[in-house]
Amino acid sequence: MSDSTCELEASQQRLKLLLKELAVDQGLCPTVLDGVRLARTDRALPRSPVLYEPSVYIVASGRKIGFVEERRFVYDPSTYLMLAVPLPFEVTTEVGETEPMLGVSVRIDMSIVTELASKMDLAPVGGDIDQIATVQPCPLDVRMSEAAVRLVASLRSPNDAAILGPGIIREIIYHGLSGPHGQVLVEMLSKGSAASKIRAALEWIHNEYAKPLSVPTMADTFGMSISAFHHSFKQVAGASPLQYLKSVRLHKARLFIKYDGLGAAVTAAKVGYESPSQFSRDFKRFFGHPPNREVVRMKALVGADGPEEVFASSSPQYDGRA
Repeated sequence: MSDSTCELEASQQRLKLLLKELAVDQGLCPTVLDGVRLARTDRALPRSPVLYEPSVYIVASGRKIGFVEERRFVYDPSTYLMLAVPLPFEVTTEVGETEPMLGVSVRIDMSIVTELASKMDLAPVGGDIDQIATVQPCPLDVRMSEAAVRLVASLRSPNDAAILGPGIIREIIYHGLSGPHGQVLVEMLSKGSAASKIRAALEWIHNEYAKPLSVPTMADTFGMSISAFHHSFKQVAGASPLQYLKSVRLHKARLFIKYDGLGAAVTAAKVGYESPSQFSRDFKRFFGHPPNREVVRMKALVGADGPEEVFASSSPQYDGRA
C-alpha cells in the first residue's frame, strides 16, 4: 500500500470519527456554517428521489449510488461527488455491517468559483456541457479529505466555525476546481453561453418555483429561443424545464409537510399548484405515497432516514447578464 493511500485512509478515518460525533440527526442536516451540511443514515435506504444544490459531497463511510435516467454513479470513501448545478436524481444508500453512512456536503458558491478561477488563470474554453458533466464522482485525494476533516472539526467550536470555516470552504472549492472535473464549473462562468444561461435559469426556478412559469417566459427571460432553451436545459439538467420545475415543487412540498406540518391543500398552493388533487396525484407518483402519508411515514422511520433535499439557493436574482 502506497504512502498516499495510507494517508488518505487515515484522514478518512478521522473524518468518520468526527462525523460520528457531530452528525447526530438522520439525513442531510444544516450546521452553523451556511452551506455546510452533515449527513448520517443508520440503515440502508432504497432508491428514492433527492435534489442537491451545487456542491461537493464527501463520504466518510458507507456509500451512495446515484441514478440519472439510465446512468449509474457511485460516491463513497474513495470518491467525492461534485455537482455543478442543482440537480434532481435518485439515490440508494448503503451502510456497513456496523457503520452508518456518514458524509459532509459543501455548497459551491459561484462567486468563490469566479474569484478562484481568475487567480488560477482558468478560463472557459467553450466545451459542451451536459447532464453527465454536471454531476460527476471524482477520485478523492489527501488534500480534499484533510480539508474536510478540518472543516468538520471547526464545527466543534462556534468561533472556529465562524473564523476558520469560510477559509476551509474556499479551500474545498479550490480543490474541486483543481480536480478532474473542475473545468465544468469554469464553463458555467462564460457570460452569454448556453451553459451559464441554463445555470442561471435553474437557480431562478429555485427562487420563483411558486409562481406561474412557462417555457416561453423562461426562454425570453434568459434571451434564448424556445427551442434552444428547451434543448440546452434538457442537456444540462437531464429533464425538460417543466419536469424540472415539477421536481423542485414536489421536493419543496415534501419539506413543508415534514417540517412545517402543512396539509396537502395548503402545501399545494404554497408551491404553485392550482389544483390540490393534481398535486396529490403528482406527489404520489413521484414519492410513491400520498402527501397525507408523508408525516406518518417519516415518524415510522425515525432513526432510519431523513431528507436529502437541499436547494435553498442563496444566489441573487438573475439580472440578464449571464
